[in-house]
Amino acid sequence: MPERTDPDQDPHTDLTAAVERLAGRLRALPQRRLQEGAAAAGLELARWLDREAQLLEFPGREPYVMPDDGVFVVGDQLVLAGRELVAVTRLPEHRELLAQARERVARAARAVDQRRA
Repeated sequence: MPERTDPDQDPHTDLTAAVERLAGRLRALPQRRLQEGAAAAGLELARWLDREAQLLEFPGREPYVMPDDGVFVVGDQLVLAGRELVAVTRLPEHRELLAQARERVARAARAVDQRRA
């Protein structure tokens, strides 16, 4: 299913909704599909979102790496990382980062959907 975006929608709301949709898909997948790569795609995205949030929130500190806590929690990790990024990107100069994050979410969603086929 293609991701829909509204150009007039607040980028924070758009990113949050996209992250939550993808997390819901990941939570609904059976273990086999998660192990076949969907969880890895979700974790990779969650780690990127988390790293970007930490770089903004704690400049000058090396970001911690989100742990791999298993295939069944990756949806929760993704939501947490998405919310963290949304929380620290409130300045106008963050719009480009939000757009990049939204595109990464869309790519990860396509990858998860392809693995579902």
